[in-house]
Amino acid sequence: MASSDKPEVVERDVKEKGHKEDDKEEGKGGFIEKVKDFIHDIGEKIEETIGFGKPTADVTAVHIPKINLERADIVIDVLIKNPNPIPIPLIDINYLVESDGRKLVSGLIPDSGTIHAHGEETVKIPVTLIYDDIKNAYDDIKPGMIIPYKIKVDLIVDVPVFGRLTLPLEKNGEIPIPYKPDIDLEKIKFERFSFEETVAILHLKLENKNDFDLALNSLDYEVWLSNVSIGAAELTKSAKIDKNGISYIDIPITFRPKDFGSALWDMIRGKGTGYTMKGHIDVDTPFGAMKLPISKEGGTTRLKKNKEDGGDDDDDDED
Repeated sequence: MASSDKPEVVERDVKEKGHKEDDKEEGKGGFIEKVKDFIHDIGEKIEETIGFGKPTADVTAVHIPKINLERADIVIDVLIKNPNPIPIPLIDINYLVESDGRKLVSGLIPDSGTIHAHGEETVKIPVTLIYDDIKNAYDDIKPGMIIPYKIKVDLIVDVPVFGRLTLPLEKNGEIPIPYKPDIDLEKIKFERFSFEETVAILHLKLENKNDFDLALNSLDYEVWLSNVSIGAAELTKSAKIDKNGISYIDIPITFRPKDFGSALWDMIRGKGTGYTMKGHIDVDTPFGAMKLPISKEGGTTRLKKNKEDGGDDDDDDED
């Protein structure tokens, strides 16, 4: 009987050892969970006591400080608020500008500064759109158009307790692809004529080929007739040129006909006279101020005298 009891004793010992090992594992697991819970509770208590929180951000404005035929400089204002009692570093700024899902430009700005404790900062993100790059990449984007854009910004900050966070932002808007106006010198009308000095009015036709209005403020120009410069000037002139519309403006000029040599007689006879005109117009647009070039080479115009100077002042007989 004694020998038959031995297996039972051994089996009982094994079972007891197994139960002890399980109890140890359960004890270890329970201890780790308790430590995790303790650390979590401590973190929450610290967050509540010290006041740690997640920062917030918002795109408050989009500016276009400079725009011309070649490029548009854009500045994105992002307001970041830090509710924490210590400064937080703004590690990186990732940005993407797209139109209808197509990338126009993207970039990364590293080490972008620090947001003060319990403070707020407006971070300015400069972006440049190069129009040639856009038009070369997308055939359907043409000069004169207005295209939609979406700006996407990811702000990466490092906050105690929370660690590294990404704050995603978006802003929609529109931006133009400017096109220079067409210009024609339709005629030159004499106000006072003499070989030594002639006062004349240049009748200009300006055609706006953009999908937005232009409000003319001033222009500068130089005009050549028969390859002879008859003058240059800068003057203030107000006019509205509707989108895809035409406007006419008159500008005064003084020149000496005797400087034209044999070409003078063709002009006096009313024959077409070759001309070149170059300059710029300063305009306001819905997207900001622009300085656009104007130019015309190889054009043909005519001179027209007033009746008192022996000419026909009937404006109906234009080209």
